[in-house]
Amino acid sequence: MRIILQLIGLIILIPTVALSSLRYQYSDADGPSILFPGGELTSGPIYNGPEPDWSFTADIQTIELQLNESMSSRRVWAVPVNGRLYVVSGYMGSILGRIWKHWAVEAGDGDGAAVVRINGIRYPRRLVRIFQEGELDGVASVLSNKYDTPTTRQGIESGNTWVFQLAPSRGPTQ
Repeated sequence: MRIILQLIGLIILIPTVALSSLRYQYSDADGPSILFPGGELTSGPIYNGPEPDWSFTADIQTIELQLNESMSSRRVWAVPVNGRLYVVSGYMGSILGRIWKHWAVEAGDGDGAAVVRINGIRYPRRLVRIFQEGELDGVASVLSNKYDTPTTRQGIESGNTWVFQLAPSRGPTQ
């Protein structure tokens, strides 16, 4: 029985140590990996032109998002609607969702200063949480169609899914 318990302990310990090591390794990386958050987005030119028409992100599945307060980055879904760009965080109606998607809590509680990197170009942005607005129907529709994730305006307004518009930044972010 003792050997069995030791084997079970090793089976749990080895993947836990490996995953923890990988997460730590990416914590200072220039951007996130597929599985783990990363550090500050440092490579790529900073966009300085007029406000973009974000429709070009219609075929892009994920973008890199860095919150400036924590300087951590992650991959998020890109939701373009009527030339504007939104990011979403699901499962926010549960405690596990708020822990797993802590970036959304940080963005909602903080000043929202952020940088997104799309196709190697960094865009200074400000995340503005949208609670009730005409665009929510469009956001729900894009989420449902682009990501095959049944989403409704009611689900967003109930707080289960948080929506942030990537508004122009107020000033320099770096």
